[in-house]
Amino acid sequence: MISRRIISLTPLALALTLSGCSIGPDYLRPKNWLPALFTEAPTAIAQTDTEVAAVDSRWWALFKDETLSSLIEAAHKENADLRLAVARVEQADAAARESGASLFPTLNGSANGSNTGLSEKTATWSANSPSVLRSRSAGVSLSYELDVWGRVRRANEAARASLLASRYGRDSVRLSVAGLVASNYLNLRALDAQLAITAERLKSREESSRLTKVRVDAGLSSPLDQYQADGALAAVQAQQADLRQARALAEHQLALLTGNPSLKIAAGDLRQMPLPPVPPTGLPAQLIENRPDIRQAEQNLIASNANIGVAKAAYYPKFSLTGALGSESKTLSDLFSASAGTWSLGLGLLMPIFDAGRTAAQVDQARALNQQSLINWQYSLQVAYKEVRDALVKLRENAAGEAAQAQRADAAAKALQVAQKRYEAGYSGYMDVLDAQRSSNDAQLAAIASRQARLSAAVELFKALGGGWQAEAS
Repeated sequence: MISRRIISLTPLALALTLSGCSIGPDYLRPKNWLPALFTEAPTAIAQTDTEVAAVDSRWWALFKDETLSSLIEAAHKENADLRLAVARVEQADAAARESGASLFPTLNGSANGSNTGLSEKTATWSANSPSVLRSRSAGVSLSYELDVWGRVRRANEAARASLLASRYGRDSVRLSVAGLVASNYLNLRALDAQLAITAERLKSREESSRLTKVRVDAGLSSPLDQYQADGALAAVQAQQADLRQARALAEHQLALLTGNPSLKIAAGDLRQMPLPPVPPTGLPAQLIENRPDIRQAEQNLIASNANIGVAKAAYYPKFSLTGALGSESKTLSDLFSASAGTWSLGLGLLMPIFDAGRTAAQVDQARALNQQSLINWQYSLQVAYKEVRDALVKLRENAAGEAAQAQRADAAAKALQVAQKRYEAGYSGYMDVLDAQRSSNDAQLAAIASRQARLSAAVELFKALGGGWQAEAS
């Protein structure tokens, strides 16, 4: 009968808990004051529906490079920073489950057996007193905090928000890792292209040095031309060594990012990669709300807001329900007999009376942390907005710069042809040829650097937007 009483009180306690109010402010999302559109993007009628605001989580596939895609996928599995982020999510998930368990009663089982020898020299001892007291007991106990003021619910709300924040933190690391791999891969492919140009230039310099020697031996040119040709050849050889070193270091960095120390990447060419996609017209600023770091900052704001309620609940009484049901006897054989039953049922109250301002200080701390979280969320939005604008400007201006560098490289190549013909015809010295070769080499390398900058700007834009954007419907 007693057990039925305890069981019947549990729904009542739950009802009291659920009907209680939750101390502290409910979360209201702050207003986003950002402009509707990015002014650096092509202007058009604003499109701010959810379809346009969608992002592509596999934005790197737009570069249509299987090696790049495989490297990013490998990094998402093996990168150390990302594995740490996953472990933090698992920790936050366990913490959220621990907090959620506080919403339910705690039931514990116990068993006891003891033998106690009594002293014959005590005032209470008599000849009829036993020399040994024996006790055997077993039972279950229940404890439960009645969440009248919503302290446990606010704590659970904060734990859930912290879990979501850790998941968005993991997604932010994923995005960052993908961006790092893409940027380093573009750098490596740019070095490959520069090495290809340098190899062609080296063959040209070797041929020029050979022809110059023939002309010097025939008395058609001065030995000065030979020295200049040999010096120009050595300069290209040194340039090639520097590029090989830079490529090896870029490959090593990709090996670290992908968690594959023995990574080897076959030679490629940046010039074979497709141009980055152009953002749609009227790019909405709300796209940055999809960034995981922005969502993480908001979940931290939600958690800190809930913690104000946790702190304020300390102003109010704390109710706890306890109960126990079991049996006790001197012998184990009588432990579960009908007359050995024991029970207890209690309702406890803990009322704060004086704490020298400790609770008020804790509430002030919680409010200050909430204000910090709000400022951090607002600042994260500002940083994200700036990063998108920067990337859009880079994408636009690097496209113009690439076109100009292509014209420069074409003009330098034609100037080299003219200089070589004039030298062969005896109208100019070999120094003009060397100057033209140097200018053509610099122009070609600059054109590759400009293409790399344009592709890198696209990577920056994808990262700044939290992934990318959805193409407009045709």
